Amino acid sequence: MPSGRPVLVVTGGSRGIGAAVARLAPGRGYAVAVNYVRDGDAARGVVRDIERADARACAIQGDVSSEADVARLFDEAAKTLGPVTALVNNAGVPGRPGRLDALTDEDLSRVLRINVAGTILCARDAVRRMSRRHGGQGGAIVNVSSAAARLGGPGEWVHYAASKGAVESFTIGLAREVAADGIRVNAVRPGLIATEIHAAAGDPARPARLAPTVPMARAGTAEEVAEAILWLLSPAASYTTGAILDVAGGR
Repeated sequence: MPSGRPVLVVTGGSRGIGAAVARLAPGRGYAVAVNYVRDGDAARGVVRDIERADARACAIQGDVSSEADVARLFDEAAKTLGPVTALVNNAGVPGRPGRLDALTDEDLSRVLRINVAGTILCARDAVRRMSRRHGGQGGAIVNVSSAAARLGGPGEWVHYAASKGAVESFTIGLAREVAADGIRVNAVRPGLIATEIHAAAGDPARPARLAPTVPMARAGTAEEVAEAILWLLSPAASYTTGAILDVAGGR
């Protein structure tokens, strides 16, 4: 049954920045569809936290790089919670760290498929449902980029950095394309953030090791990034579209 609240879809919502967005969103009035690809237990844990906040939520499995899965994600979110009016494109992978000359075709394909194609496919389905030209009520999209897009990721993740550069170009172009359709499109550009992504890439000590390179001398938190995302989704940002907001401690 529809929730009566505006509905937010968060991709990659079972952990890290996505989970932080999902947990904060009920306090901003949203019902939340928590997308995940593998860790259903973690996604359902996020849903339980949202329900404890007296809000509606659901966990929906799906690979953002699959056209069929993306369509099912939005269909199930609308059926369970109501018309989708907000999307956070958070799902992404860094790939294995290393120099470009050690990059495998498999790793490159996975990073581009999830980070670039996944972002575009989810945004496409959101536009089809939100756009006033398609009978929707408008809405907002926030894409999660990375400071790597401007730092380049040398020696670690130049392929990941390139994928996030693509996300930023896409954000700017789509924002201009759908502004008259009632949809705002922005991005956040997190810097060094203490999430599970570093351990998943095989370097759990990375935030502590690189903290001295940040002017604020620390890694950020997922919640700090989530606050920026929720501001961009909110009416307080009603005249903001095509923006890329750094949340990077000055780095």
